[in-house]
Amino acid sequence: MTNHDQNREFDPADTGSVVDRRTGVDRRAGESGTNLERRRGPGRRLTDWVRTAEEGEMTQEQQMFLHAIDTFKRVNEVSFPTWTDVLEVVRRLGYRKTMSSELNLNSRIEDWQEPSDAPSGVDRDEEEAPTRYRKAG
Repeated sequence: MTNHDQNREFDPADTGSVVDRRTGVDRRAGESGTNLERRRGPGRRLTDWVRTAEEGEMTQEQQMFLHAIDTFKRVNEVSFPTWTDVLEVVRRLGYRKTMSSELNLNSRIEDWQEPSDAPSGVDRDEEEAPTRYRKAG
């Protein structure tokens, strides 16, 4: 390291996209307002939806989702389904995007709605099935 590098004053605003924890800047501060925050702190409590599930008292909807994911993993012989796999299970359970989003994604993607009777769009022919779902042998 040169003397120039050692004598240069540290400017926390000039760190680019990396946040140095030693500066005291909270890296999570920039992501507030998404309606996805689950971190707890003063004045922030778990919702009844989350609290009851964590205590082991799941709703029928939560039980059905977990059973569907477990069945998908067993049938397709995968331990860790991808997010696309999870979305496929959700759509096959009958969920459709019929309302405006309650999330603030900062215009990263345009919101849309679809009719409640829209097809899932996840059906495929046997020839199109990905190789990873086929049993070897």
